Amino acid sequence: MLRFTERGIYCPQADMYIDPWQPVEKAIVTHGHSDHARWGMRRYLCHRHTAPILRLRLGMDIAIQELAYGEVLTVNGVRISLHPAGHIIGSAQVKLEHKGEVWVVSGDYKLAYDGLSEPFEPVRCHHFVTESTFGLPVYQFPDPAMVFPAINQWCARNAAEGLNSVLLGYALGKSQAILAHLDTTIGPVFLHGAVANVNASLGEIGFQFAGARITSETDRKAIKDAIIVAPPSAYGSPWLKKLLPYRIALCSGWMQLRGARRRRGVDRGFVLSDHCDWRQLNDAITATAAEMVYVTHGYEEPFARWLCEERGLQAKEVHLQGGETGEEDL
Repeated sequence: MLRFTERGIYCPQADMYIDPWQPVEKAIVTHGHSDHARWGMRRYLCHRHTAPILRLRLGMDIAIQELAYGEVLTVNGVRISLHPAGHIIGSAQVKLEHKGEVWVVSGDYKLAYDGLSEPFEPVRCHHFVTESTFGLPVYQFPDPAMVFPAINQWCARNAAEGLNSVLLGYALGKSQAILAHLDTTIGPVFLHGAVANVNASLGEIGFQFAGARITSETDRKAIKDAIIVAPPSAYGSPWLKKLLPYRIALCSGWMQLRGARRRRGVDRGFVLSDHCDWRQLNDAITATAAEMVYVTHGYEEPFARWLCEERGLQAKEVHLQGGETGEEDL
């Protein structure tokens, strides 16, 4: 039912693409990260919580059709529905049914509940398209319920020493998860403009997060014993250096490896990912009962080989043009 083409994952029966990276007539978008939601599509279909993010990033005048989780849209005999992926707010797996055949394109997903995103929903299917960003056994992430308290403890220690705490997390997804679990009694919370913009868009659909936007009028010297949430791109920038003294922590799945922490040069790394680790990937694939698994976005070859040789599944690596993991997606 689906083809892997130079423009993206294509369903000929419905004449629709999933997360295309080249302009097409009709695009189904799994979530709002820039490596999945691109400008130039004539029409977009997404979950209703993703719609304000697409408008923020791609333009207020784009044509969007919104669906709720589980709502069915039938196009040329193909039943299309979106199901929770657990990746970020509004992230969705795409289920397509046609003549008894079921495909599920997972987009990006995670099984660990972050307390904010709609939890991942296993969808049984014949064919499952999975990412493999952290598809190696070395990636075994801690429970987020343990990581968030550790972040608060670190921030509290910094405040007690008269230091600001800078938490680097991607503007869409990671930052909101961090903010949802911050202990705001530690000190005032401030936001980089990119994070504040996303929060404002999500506020249109009822999500509210702590924090004041830092603007050109903000007195930097008045930001004391504070928690500052910013994207990793702010690291080393003049914008950030004006907020000294501080300690910096990066929240990412890559922080699992000590070498990654050293290369980033931050004071602390918190292992907090919006993707599946090794165990979650395997558990998710088992839950789908899929007869065929297509592995994309990450460690395609070793993970597909593992599924074939060690688990006895049919699996194939698929290298999608434009399918590299996005910088804001870790």
